[in-house]
Amino acid sequence: MSLRIEPLGPAIGAIVHGVSLDRPPGDALRDELLAALLKHHVLFFEDQPLTPAQQRDAAARFGTLHVHPIYPHVADVPEIIVLDTSTQNLPDNDNWHTDVTFIQTPPMGALLSARLLPPHGGDTLWAGGIAAYEALSPRVRALVDGLTAEHDMLRSFPAHRFARTPEERERWLAARDANPPVTHPVVRTHPVSGRRGLFVNEGFTARILELGPREGDAILRMLFDHLARPEFTVRWRWKTHDLAFWDNRLTLHYATADYLPHRRVMHRATILGDRPYA
Repeated sequence: MSLRIEPLGPAIGAIVHGVSLDRPPGDALRDELLAALLKHHVLFFEDQPLTPAQQRDAAARFGTLHVHPIYPHVADVPEIIVLDTSTQNLPDNDNWHTDVTFIQTPPMGALLSARLLPPHGGDTLWAGGIAAYEALSPRVRALVDGLTAEHDMLRSFPAHRFARTPEERERWLAARDANPPVTHPVVRTHPVSGRRGLFVNEGFTARILELGPREGDAILRMLFDHLARPEFTVRWRWKTHDLAFWDNRLTLHYATADYLPHRRVMHRATILGDRPYA
């Protein structure tokens, strides 16, 4: 196969041509994909009809896989979570978030596969934390450098939504007890490239530790709005069996919830990372 990378914008996003991930990538291809990921932050692969096991095996070539404490998963492949949304299970990812930042070692990346799509809508957007940080004025960068923030699982997984039945409540209580709030730097250094970027998100970032609630909330709101500026983002219109692979360390994403009453089913494999540092 002849790998070709088609950039989608100067800040983030590229399409990968000439690659099939139905078999786990060998060392050379894995390294090429990691280099492309480092440069473009999110990669899109078209026409990848992978089974859940094939998706798991492809993702496992990039690191140890995470098993989500709350989301449902494929019955015999616990590393593949199922995001099945409709009027019976309303979307909960229609905010700017970075996956699983409520643990000490948030994911380095994820592979997301489109399994069932609505006739229209259901796009996903990604935003680049490096481009957003570098676009801040020097004085604002000096302000946020060195700040730390608390990330809390319960911001995105409240009991009223995810603990409605006895079985759900038992799982939710176990997840809550196993995942107390954690602290990460507001500005993170990428462990491979050494570049710095914003590491806060609406999904899980609850407060800035060094500031009072009013000041901290104002800074977070400014950063959330800044990260969502169009020049830092890319939007992907899904086709069945498309696959996205993103660097979760310094990106955010937003799944648009504009397709109801239709159904949307996605499968995600999540690759664990390391502890963020400033």
